[in-house]
Amino acid sequence: MLNESLGSEYFDYLPNNPLRDPFRTAWVHMIDNYTKFQIATWGSLIVHEVVYFGLCLPAFIFQFIPFMNRYKIQADKPETFDKQWTCLKLIMFSHFCIQLPMMTGTYFFTEYFNIPYDWDSMPPWWNLALRCFGCAVIEDTWHFFLHWALHDRRVYKYIHKVHHYFQTPFGMTAEYAHPLETIILGFGFFIGILTFTNHMMLMWAWVTVRLMETIDVHSGYYFPYLNPFHLCPFYAGAKFHDFHHKNFIGNYGSTFTWWDKIFGTDSQYNDYCAKLEGKKKVQ
Repeated sequence: MLNESLGSEYFDYLPNNPLRDPFRTAWVHMIDNYTKFQIATWGSLIVHEVVYFGLCLPAFIFQFIPFMNRYKIQADKPETFDKQWTCLKLIMFSHFCIQLPMMTGTYFFTEYFNIPYDWDSMPPWWNLALRCFGCAVIEDTWHFFLHWALHDRRVYKYIHKVHHYFQTPFGMTAEYAHPLETIILGFGFFIGILTFTNHMMLMWAWVTVRLMETIDVHSGYYFPYLNPFHLCPFYAGAKFHDFHHKNFIGNYGSTFTWWDKIFGTDSQYNDYCAKLEGKKKVQ
């Protein structure tokens, strides 16, 4: 467990967060008016749906703005209504028939391990941030090896091929997958929870961070200076994962690039980037 007081004195010099009091009021109201089961299950579903579709909305709007096409990675392949509708139908099935039943386990997990819900036990933001980073490292490791395994020709066409229906990904395709893949790759998400959860808020913080990351890499858009994730060393990003959908081979990491670098599974991507740089120099 992380020491809750470790380094906290350094954050005492930061200005007060103006959102803290409204957030505290809302959190206390939730705790006073809803049961733990309702919060853990339905609250988690609401957080997931609001964050997921809220983060998908910008890229959906960008397709109607010609100016934004300059930031689209595969600019010559616009989205179509048919593909977006196909994606939405499977996404809703996955969210309510696969992920919602898994969310019901959240309550039993928190009860078994005595995970607190109350405001007074809420860890500071920096503690949540460190734990989310730990969750991301674990999830990325699980995702890399299992994702690579799902590309084995003996199983690829039965499971992972569904996700690769979209060679030009857009935000909503982040969770477009075969039900088995949702469970297999999704298990890495829960390993981090099992390892680092010290409060119900950590679960919602981690699901928010994970959705921000996976929707970003599936967005189909690359913003080199506006994306705060690019401040994180070894962050994969949209270009890295977009190439995976375009090429099918390599770039198996979900969040970071280090496993691909270690195993050389980013070699085709590196060659591709080198060729693009060569063309730019010629021009």
